[in-house]
Amino acid sequence: MEKTGVGIVGVGAISGIYLQNLTKTFKEVYVVGVCDLIPERAEKVAEEYKDFNFKIYKDMHALFADPKVDIVLNLTRPYEHFDVTKAALLAGKHVYSEKSLGASLEEGLELYKLAKEKGLTIGGAPDTFLGAGLQTCRKLIDDDMIGTPVAAQSFYLSRGHETWHPDPAFYYQFGAGPMLDMGPYYVTALVSLLGSVANVSGMTGKAYDTRTITSEPHYGTVVDVDVATHLTGTMRFESGVMCTITASFDCFPHKQLPYILIFGSKGNIMLPDPNYFEGPVMLKRTTDADYHEIPLLYDDYSENSRGLGVADMAKALRTGRKPRCHMDLTMHVLEVLSAFQRSSDSGTHIQIESRTERPAPRQFDMMSGILD
Repeated sequence: MEKTGVGIVGVGAISGIYLQNLTKTFKEVYVVGVCDLIPERAEKVAEEYKDFNFKIYKDMHALFADPKVDIVLNLTRPYEHFDVTKAALLAGKHVYSEKSLGASLEEGLELYKLAKEKGLTIGGAPDTFLGAGLQTCRKLIDDDMIGTPVAAQSFYLSRGHETWHPDPAFYYQFGAGPMLDMGPYYVTALVSLLGSVANVSGMTGKAYDTRTITSEPHYGTVVDVDVATHLTGTMRFESGVMCTITASFDCFPHKQLPYILIFGSKGNIMLPDPNYFEGPVMLKRTTDADYHEIPLLYDDYSENSRGLGVADMAKALRTGRKPRCHMDLTMHVLEVLSAFQRSSDSGTHIQIESRTERPAPRQFDMMSGILD
């Protein structure tokens, strides 16, 4: 079986699930090696996966120079995404990046143009819209189960990461905040279901100027809040659907609020948490008294399947089709996410310049770990 080589830059907290899935779940990729600014992290990973004989590169440039690496998996912190992805593209490598594509619209545009010039593929997280839950929602909408979508609501509410995350400071720095950190899951899910966003209006703010970390190992450390931590606004999709969205690190979660609710001419669909791959999917048609749970129409990739987008990109590169987590999608989502702050700063609606097609729905995998 032909396999695509993946080199991983950055082996922090999120790398664990990627490593697990790229070595044990997805059959058409293999991890060539890893590197990290903290060498001990890379050494620890190589020891943990010693049966797979990972290379440990002295730096990312050594990784880029390895001809066995076809795709660079960029798992660095958000404000580091740009430099790593740009260097990989200049070295002639395809790149799959953790969200977001860049820490700003300008960074994303530069990477997008560079990839086009080089004839390379870039794309990235989130790939949760390819999971069993959101793919079930896609099929229900495509099969006219709620008729024509007319409106939507979405909520991400959190009191922040400083009580549980081992290294939470970057969530309050350039390139993060709730919209750039969690917004990609919500907006990508919506775009995959409803198509491109035409314009955005938003308001932003922050409740606290500093945050005190109460998790280990940085317990007691006070960090400055450099970004907006509460954003709310409206997206108008090209189809005419209007969606309100709230993303916050200032508010405690409210269990009665939906993650995403799409209203249609024949009924409504309540989406599962777009940060995950599973359900539940809740449907209410005009003849129903209340919502009822729909069995997932796909029985694969309902667990934490991060790395699914990498495997899909690898298959796309071999077969010549478009990756589902393609650069038009990631660029469009970044432009939408950044528009909320730009709208708030200017007091105007922001027209979205980019457009993207909805990613093709995923086909059921008869052989687990091998994509269509």
